[in-house]
Amino acid sequence: MKPTVRLATARTPDGGEMELYRHDRDFSIKINGLDLMNSRQHESELELARLGCAHLTRSKAPCILIGGLGLGYTLRQVLNMLNPHTKVVVSELMSAVVEWNREFLGEINGRLLEDERVEIKMGDLVTHISRSNNRFDAILLDIDNGPSAMADSGNTRLYGYEGIQACRHALRERGSLAVWATEPSKEYERLLMSCGFHVRRYRVPAYKGSKGSKSQSRFVWVASGDETILPPGGGEPRLPLQNESKGNRRRPRERH
Repeated sequence: MKPTVRLATARTPDGGEMELYRHDRDFSIKINGLDLMNSRQHESELELARLGCAHLTRSKAPCILIGGLGLGYTLRQVLNMLNPHTKVVVSELMSAVVEWNREFLGEINGRLLEDERVEIKMGDLVTHISRSNNRFDAILLDIDNGPSAMADSGNTRLYGYEGIQACRHALRERGSLAVWATEPSKEYERLLMSCGFHVRRYRVPAYKGSKGSKSQSRFVWVASGDETILPPGGGEPRLPLQNESKGNRRRPRERH
């Protein structure tokens, strides 16, 4: 049996320990001993790109913002989907994650940071988004565990009212916001809708072959001011009626 090797460590802004591991051909990143991401389970990261950029496959020169580099799978899928004139800005808080992609992860993501279409922006994502009015055709967020942040408590700001409004103003007229998460959140859905977004929720597999297994599912929300660009399928959340009691609330309908 091949051993699991710790390749590198870094400190998160909260003071936690972030570690990069390799086992045979697989890589994983852990926070305080808990799995944050694993190369064996990257199908949902690909789906984030597919769903968030579905409306851009014929665009001549789209501009995309990816929040969170991770192991690079979402970025790889965006580059594969869109044309050579695409611009992809990747916002990453942890310099170690960028260094690990360059030093260790080239064999799984194809040294994508060397692609001339890619620009890395270090620093706080909400601050960067707030300075990017009407710039992006899509914003793809894969930060922490989604709205239920685990790695850094400061990430909750991104998923609150301030972060959502910043995203809305940074999007172009027919732009979309796509958000990855480990679990559903009705509270987050309602906040997206209260900020003027049309929203779809998609249950996606964590890895190929896990479709239909709830324990191996992840979630992607796609939100836009233009309902016509949202991908088909998924669930359509709605705000509860004021006179609707908790016991009589209808479940969001699923589109197939």
